[in-house]
Amino acid sequence: MTNTFRLTAIAITALCVPAFAMGAGAAEVDANGDGILSVAEVQAVYPDVTAEQFSAMDLNADGALDDGEVIAAQEAGMMPAPSEG
Repeated sequence: MTNTFRLTAIAITALCVPAFAMGAGAAEVDANGDGILSVAEVQAVYPDVTAEQFSAMDLNADGALDDGEVIAAQEAGMMPAPSEG
């Protein structure tokens, strides 16, 4: 994946993806309770998330988002961090 594509995906994702995190909202997104988010689970709650956007967040390309990848996506501006309080 080229840097230009990755930066484009980050910019698009930052504009399109609603906030979600593995914390309190994880049960809502993590339908099977396995502690990771599949593209199907994410799209079930956030249907505007494309496979390309999900892939840009899936840093190890294993087809799922773990806690670290969700945090990294938030830190990279790919998805907003959950608001406190």
